[in-house]
Amino acid sequence: MPTIRVAHSPDSDDAFMFYALAEGKVDTGDRAYVHELADIESLNRRALAGELEVTAVSMHAYAYLQDRYALLPHGASMGDGYGPRLVSRAVPPADVPAALAGRTVVIPGERTTAALALKLLQPKVRTRVVPFDRIENAILAGEAEVGLLIHEGQLTYADRGLSLWQDLGAWWKDRTQLPLPLGGNVVRLDLGEELVAAISRDLRASIVYGLAHRPAALAHAQQYARGLAPERTDAFVGMYVNDWTVDYGPAGRRAVQLLLDEGADAGLIPRVRARFVED
Repeated sequence: MPTIRVAHSPDSDDAFMFYALAEGKVDTGDRAYVHELADIESLNRRALAGELEVTAVSMHAYAYLQDRYALLPHGASMGDGYGPRLVSRAVPPADVPAALAGRTVVIPGERTTAALALKLLQPKVRTRVVPFDRIENAILAGEAEVGLLIHEGQLTYADRGLSLWQDLGAWWKDRTQLPLPLGGNVVRLDLGEELVAAISRDLRASIVYGLAHRPAALAHAQQYARGLAPERTDAFVGMYVNDWTVDYGPAGRRAVQLLLDEGADAGLIPRVRARFVED
């Protein structure tokens, strides 16, 4: 019986997505799944080392993984008109990209898609890495002027007196008319076509089950919500587990390739062609 490590972030949206797999709600045949949780930048690094059979990764990091991993067609986190948010205690300037030139922004990881989108917005920005769950505190303590928030911070920053400078998902959609592909799940190619296809089907079944049994899946996800009220957990899950998550579809795949192409055109990542599992 193959044992497959599935790694993902300890966040409510990922927990919702993997609820059915974690709780044995879907029939996975002779395939046993072991779940490992870590922040996305740690998962990016582990994927670069080829450690994990299946893992969530930033789309930015995928540009460095294509020789070893393929994107599963299910499990994407797409920011459809919303996404990582630049925030500050200061009032937003009239021209945010111009104001960011030469300025240091604290980011949640060098290989996060948030960081890639920020550098597409303003190539001359400077960055410093701070763990994603400490960025708001760094701004409030005066250790940084501007920070880039991912995960639940996208919903809570105003509660702490921070102002929105730029929603990068909104900026991307205004430019491209496409969602911003923030992250996806990848599978290691050396597992072989048959097992890879079965893993893909299992992941899709888990997502579909969670969406069909939303109250139970949300109750499971709430334990990873880092203090969010249940109604906000529901809203956050809805942002990142939806029809895009069930399958990228043609528009989602175009969005992935466009992000990779723009990153390569800007000299920020290698030029790659996205490879998707066909199940």
